[in-house]
Amino acid sequence: MVEQRFSTAIAFAAGALVALAICEVARFRTFSSNNTHQLPSRRLGLEEDDDQKGIESTIGNTPLFVIKSLTEATGCTILAKAEFLNGAGGSPKDRVALSIIQKAESAGLLVPHSGDTIYEGTVGSTGISLATLCRARGYLAHICMPSDQAIEKSDLLLKLGAIVDRVRPAPIVDQAHFVNQARNLAAEHTADPKKPGRGFFADQFETEANWQAHYEATGPEIFRQSGKNLDAFVAGAGTGGTISGVAIFLKAQLPDISIVLADPTGSGLFNKIKHGVMFHPDEKEGTRRRHQVDTIIEGIGLTRSTANFEAGRELIDDAVKVTDAQALAMARWLVEKDGIFVGSSSAVNCVATAQTALKLGPGHRLATVLCDSGTRHLSKFWNQAGNVAGATSTRLQDVLQAQDRP
Repeated sequence: MVEQRFSTAIAFAAGALVALAICEVARFRTFSSNNTHQLPSRRLGLEEDDDQKGIESTIGNTPLFVIKSLTEATGCTILAKAEFLNGAGGSPKDRVALSIIQKAESAGLLVPHSGDTIYEGTVGSTGISLATLCRARGYLAHICMPSDQAIEKSDLLLKLGAIVDRVRPAPIVDQAHFVNQARNLAAEHTADPKKPGRGFFADQFETEANWQAHYEATGPEIFRQSGKNLDAFVAGAGTGGTISGVAIFLKAQLPDISIVLADPTGSGLFNKIKHGVMFHPDEKEGTRRRHQVDTIIEGIGLTRSTANFEAGRELIDDAVKVTDAQALAMARWLVEKDGIFVGSSSAVNCVATAQTALKLGPGHRLATVLCDSGTRHLSKFWNQAGNVAGATSTRLQDVLQAQDRP
């Protein structure tokens, strides 16, 4: 009798399990038939939004890592946002270029595969990002850049399918200035009925799409990746978009954070932050006739204030002036100590970050930006920096006290 009851119980349990299994199979088949189109995208980690497919999907969410040598030398945690790992043009300008294009498309100012051409005046990185994304999204790129920039930048632009005009350096008030030339060419394109599509001037120095890209993405990424714990953020200003956008976001989250401008020789932004004026009092801002003081630093430094810089200027607490010699020495230091190979603007950022860390004292956390690879600076900046060779004993003091050659 006991054996019979036991057998009955086993049979009942087995039947229940079979029924449950049948139900689960039926539920899975129903789910699969209703959601088949979603499964491949979920499996591949892709989104339905077209902007998350193709080369555009490689932009943003760059790593934030510790620069070990500067951390050990200053007693502060020095974090670097590896913006050279953006996957389109290899710089923070990927974010800006995509933001500009997306906003123009939303406003009906750009139509893919219509013959529309994007014009921009740039010293290199924005042009490279635009050239890459133009091809990805169905446009052509026409880039105007100063002829004193590293030749590998214009060579790369040509390989990316852009039209490139290398123009003589000139002040912004001169129509020969590279930005003014790009603006004029865009207008001429639009007015010419023989040219397909329209000309669109990207206007990276003045468009809100620039700083907004960093407010919406770069700033939040730094905040999250740093563990929401930072005492200072240090960056240079080429257009002003990065430092303004990140500052606007971080100040709202960390009111006590210090925002510090890194500024190279020849730029007037250091004086703008420190003294409220760009240059000598008898020079009207924005009307300087001479070209900026000669420097080998490319990508940051301005002789005028832009809309993007002004967007966050009031949030900038301090500024550090960095010489060419200090930038060259820092670039060599980063290779010697960390195996990090970056360009001139990144080296300026790291000098200013180290100086800020020493000023704050041990135990603080600082973040900065590594903008692009040194491979874009071989013929000019790294030609002067020379080979690191077997160097192993450089001190941070040597870097910060480096003197420009007469």
